[in-house]
Amino acid sequence: MQYLKEKTFERINTNSIAQFAGLASIAMFLPFILHIQWITGPIVNAVLILTLLKFGLRNAVAIAMVPSLMALSGGLLPIVLAPVVPFIMIGNMILILCVDWAYNNFKDKSKGYWFGVLLGAGLKFLFLFFSVNIISGLLIQQELSLKIAQMMSWPQLYTALLGGIIAWGVWKRLK
Repeated sequence: MQYLKEKTFERINTNSIAQFAGLASIAMFLPFILHIQWITGPIVNAVLILTLLKFGLRNAVAIAMVPSLMALSGGLLPIVLAPVVPFIMIGNMILILCVDWAYNNFKDKSKGYWFGVLLGAGLKFLFLFFSVNIISGLLIQQELSLKIAQMMSWPQLYTALLGGIIAWGVWKRLK
């Protein structure tokens, strides 16, 4: 029995577990603590991309669900945006899926990465822009609807692109 325990612990990479826990913690708690979209957004997008590159698609998708819930519960997202949270999650997944697809299907990983970031950021922006415009018009007052549409449009494009730049810099240092 002791031999089995020792072999099991030999296979566990505690460094990888610590890195994953660190990335997951940033994605979970940063939106709860820091209420500045221009700082939180790029960092969270970078964490999602880094998780994808280091730990794979499944883990990145799992983490992609968390930041918007934490931003809502922490006050970064106004409570009236609660119906929009699933769309933000889908937007995060669009970014991750585009980066994953391009990175894995281009011969030149660098070009694939940047194509995936540009495509993912653009599609995330378009998806959120149109989704939020439709939903916010149905659910809330018109004055507030314009502010929410602005929050979920161009800033989403910028934060996704900036997150891609940050993730690339960190990824290159890790390799």
